[in-house]
Amino acid sequence: MEYSNGFPRKRDVSLQELSKRLAEFAEVRGWDQHHSPRNLLLALVGEVGELSEIFQWKGEVAKGLPNWSSDDKEHLEEELSDVLLYLVRLADVCGLDLGQAALTKIVKNAQKYPVTSTN
Repeated sequence: MEYSNGFPRKRDVSLQELSKRLAEFAEVRGWDQHHSPRNLLLALVGEVGELSEIFQWKGEVAKGLPNWSSDDKEHLEEELSDVLLYLVRLADVCGLDLGQAALTKIVKNAQKYPVTSTN
């Protein structure tokens, strides 16, 4: 992985790469014993709560967050990342292919909510 100023350079990252890195991260720390589906789900819910707190008193927020400080945006990135990482780890521990499941869900939603001429 290429780094700039100690941080990974921006590039596309697959769910498989995240899953592999999270599994390695947990394994070398001996955390696998704690990563049951239930524990991961509860941790995910906690992180969603932290994400919700960021928006709690802001009212409607414009797309692109034009009025947010860089610190506020960084905090949002961190909490969104926590949610994503727990979700990816939960899917992995459950033996699910999250990317394929998401694509399948999009197809199902397209069938359930077809485009109409009034949209």
